[in-house]
Amino acid sequence: MIFRTLDKLFFGITLVIALQVPQLADHYQQFLAGMHESSQWQINGYQETANRYNYASVSAMIEHHLQNDVASVRDDAIQKQQTIATHQVLSEGLATFQNGNLLQKLMFMLSPSGWQYVDNTLENFSFGLPITTEGILFGVVFGLFLNMLVSTPASIIAKRRRSKKLISKSKQAEAKT
Repeated sequence: MIFRTLDKLFFGITLVIALQVPQLADHYQQFLAGMHESSQWQINGYQETANRYNYASVSAMIEHHLQNDVASVRDDAIQKQQTIATHQVLSEGLATFQNGNLLQKLMFMLSPSGWQYVDNTLENFSFGLPITTEGILFGVVFGLFLNMLVSTPASIIAKRRRSKKLISKSKQAEAKT
């Protein structure tokens, strides 16, 4: 009786948590889009500078700056490279969020390149219920999966204990007769 109540309670908790994943994915996508727009603005500035000073490309300008004798110019070039690399990762992430399903979005969020923005997203996250069929379906299926993952081993252990008790009681009853 207690086990069944705890099982239902655990399922309810996992369902509520699983229903938050679609909401979190939406907030995460909005955060990614903002970061992507910001980095694109910076890269556009790099391109304008490269054009103004007659470099063939931003990459050519960065390579030239990396060979400069002034340390601050080299560090600035390294920062530009990092910004371009970050922009590429953000572009890949946005493509996943625009074209992928909820599992692909979740996998990107949990990947090393995506995990760095989860904390920022959680700072502004508020609990709610998804309004899409995919979100509700994901929440129910994921909640059931988590519940089965935890409750199945627990129920197997409980059944073994019950069967051992029944066997020992039947042996005691046989011994008395």
